[in-house]
Amino acid sequence: MRPPALRSNVTSHDPIWYEWMSWLTNFVLPKIRAVVAKREVPDNLWKKCPGCEQMLFHRELEANLDVCRNCGHHLRIGAVRRLEILFDDGVFSRIELPKTVADPLRFRDRRRYTERLREAQATKNPDGDAVVVGHGLIGGHAAVVAAFEFGFMGGSMGVAAGEAIVTAAKLALLQEAALIVVPASGGARMQEGALSLMQMPRTIIAADMVKEAGLPYIVVLTDPTTGGVSASFAMIGDITLAEPGAVIGFAGARVIEETIHEKLPEGFQRAEYLLDHGMVDMVVPRAELRETIGRLLGLLREPLPRALPAPLATPMSPEPG
Repeated sequence: MRPPALRSNVTSHDPIWYEWMSWLTNFVLPKIRAVVAKREVPDNLWKKCPGCEQMLFHRELEANLDVCRNCGHHLRIGAVRRLEILFDDGVFSRIELPKTVADPLRFRDRRRYTERLREAQATKNPDGDAVVVGHGLIGGHAAVVAAFEFGFMGGSMGVAAGEAIVTAAKLALLQEAALIVVPASGGARMQEGALSLMQMPRTIIAADMVKEAGLPYIVVLTDPTTGGVSASFAMIGDITLAEPGAVIGFAGARVIEETIHEKLPEGFQRAEYLLDHGMVDMVVPRAELRETIGRLLGLLREPLPRALPAPLATPMSPEPG
C-alpha cells in the first residue's frame, strides 16, 4: 500500500493530512510492532529441575524419561506415562474401573468436594480418580499395573482408589499375572473421612489374595509415598523397589522433629536411607525399571530347577596286597 501524496505546504487542517496520519497509524505502525514485538513463549516448553534448579527443555526431558540430565533428579510423572514406561514397547490395555459414590459424606470446606473432583478430572483423569490400571507384558511376562496419579488431588486414596487396587488384584488373579503397584500419594483422602481409612485393610487383603495364589506382588515406591498408602499395601510387597530420591514415610519429617524434639539424620525418609535400613530391596533408576522388573518376574515365575544332589562317593576297596 502506497502512502498518499503529500505536498510541502500541507497543514494539519488539510484533509490529506488526516489521510497521511491514518496511513501511518493503520498500516505502518502495525508492521513495525510485528517486527520488534517479542514472541510469546509457551509456559510448558521449559521446566525447572527441583533438584539443581536448571531449566530443562521439555523434549529433552521427555526423551530422558523426566529425569534431570544434570543431577539425575527424578521428576514426578503421570500415571499413564508411568504405564508407558513400564510395559514392553509402551503397549498396554487400560481397564475401566468400577464406579463409586463420588461424595459419600457430602463434604465441604472452602469448596465442595464434588467441585474439587470435577476440577481434577478435567485436568488429569476424565471420569476417573487417582489410580489408573492397565495390563500387558513386562519382560514378556503377564502383569497388571496400578499406578497412582499424584496430580489428582495429591494421589490421595479414597473409595475409588481402593476399589481400583482391589480390581487390579482380581484381574491379576483372573489372568494369573503379576500385580505391580506404583504409589505416588500423600495418603488417605480426608474428604472421605473414615471411608478412606477403610481402604487400608481392603488393599492389604487384595494384596494378600495375590500372594496366596502364588503370584508375584511387586511395589515400586515413587515420590512421594506417605500417609495411609505407606501404612498399607505399599509396604507389604514380595519385592519392594524405589526410585532414587523418593520421599517414603508416614508422617512428614518436620512433624516428626517437632514431636521427638530431635534433628533427623541426613536423607531421612529418602529411598536410599530406607535401602540402607532394610525397608527397600532395591533403588532402581527409572530407565532401568522395566528391565529390572522383567528380570524379577522371570526369576519369580520361572525359577531355575533345583540342582540334583551330587552322588555319594563310593568308598574305594583296599588293594590286595
